[in-house]
Amino acid sequence: MNLVTAAIVQWNTVYLERAVQAMHASGLDVDIALLPYLSPLGWEHINLTGDYVWRQSQKLPAGKFRPLRPVPETHALRGISD
Repeated sequence: MNLVTAAIVQWNTVYLERAVQAMHASGLDVDIALLPYLSPLGWEHINLTGDYVWRQSQKLPAGKFRPLRPVPETHALRGISD
């Protein structure tokens, strides 16, 4: 399980960084001071049942990433912090 955990942490770390970059690029103000408090140990998006389907047609070229979810509207994010 240690290798699986390490792979999940690596995946999450890469995509957390990409999410923050996307938020900056869309003009959202991200409080950099909060970033050290993020944890890449989230599991809710991981299927640990042992049932996996690997689609070769969805394989990404080297150096490419899966798309991020759209960045929420600015006013929606303001409601969270208010």
